[in-house]
Amino acid sequence: MQKRKLGNSGLEVSALGLGCMGMSEYYGEADETESIATVQRAIDLGVNFFDTAEAYGPYTNEELLGRAQRAAGQGHCGDEIRLGPFTRRGHRHQ
Repeated sequence: MQKRKLGNSGLEVSALGLGCMGMSEYYGEADETESIATVQRAIDLGVNFFDTAEAYGPYTNEELLGRAQRAAGQGHCGDEIRLGPFTRRGHRHQ
């Protein structure tokens, strides 16, 4: 998987990301089993950039990503998956 720098943050993320809005409620009833399988497949393919928002839950997608990551045997975010509140310029909120 190709990587790209995320703004000025110094973080590198996968060139392809996975949008997670539909994993909570916005496109019909959520299917957690299918959502976790989708996240795990994305991780297997090298994706470490997941688009979530507090507005989807709040924190529903972030918690789902944590469960999927643990089920995939990764257990921690570290350098594997990028989560965080960033501004449009890629700077981390304090």
